[in-house]
Amino acid sequence: MATLTEAVVAGASDDAITDVDVVVRAALEADADDVLAADGYVLGTPANFGYMSGALKHFFDSIFLEAGGALTDDGSAAAAGGGKKPYGLYVHGRYDTTGAVRSVQSIVGALPWRQAAPVLEVLGDVGEEQWEAAYELGGTLAALVMG
Repeated sequence: MATLTEAVVAGASDDAITDVDVVVRAALEADADDVLAADGYVLGTPANFGYMSGALKHFFDSIFLEAGGALTDDGSAAAAGGGKKPYGLYVHGRYDTTGAVRSVQSIVGALPWRQAAPVLEVLGDVGEEQWEAAYELGGTLAALVMG
């Protein structure tokens, strides 16, 4: 995860990207003010037991309503639709990332965000190809919010 995060940040900080302040927050340190102040997001998580990390789940639990999350009458996440702020997602797992990706997307789908890049799913060791894909993910999101 650290290597992928480093690559995403490097891509978002590429010299070709101007007028973008890259802010990195660990999931347990980020709050709704951070979310509301941002013009876009790149989320990263390991795949733990077929789910996103507990830290990322806690982040969503903490910011969801204040960040504009939509709920149905029974309290489950509702499709927000028409999201404006772009987001990207990278997930690292040893054997499978499917459940982690699905769990993040089910929550993010109820926020006023829009998926702006394909999900980067990495299995096993992070090599040059995966590092470059993470770099591209960071650069893509930064370019989308470039002023």
